Amino acid sequence: MAVPKRKTSLSRKRMRRAHHALGKPGLRPCSNCGSYGLPHRICAQCGFYDGKQVLMPKVKKAKGDE
Repeated sequence: MAVPKRKTSLSRKRMRRAHHALGKPGLRPCSNCGSYGLPHRICAQCGFYDGKQVLMPKVKKAKGDE
């Protein structure tokens, strides 16, 4: 079994892991309400997709309303 001859330095280890970071998601504004979300998905705020109403958004109730 192969064994490393020398210890991998912190600098070399960190340079190798420099590409492991997560990237930022590509957000785009909704054409209907303007809130930002992922492309090619239904807007979570207004429920529109491709200029059409697809879902009715859920309305949050206040604690005093029943």
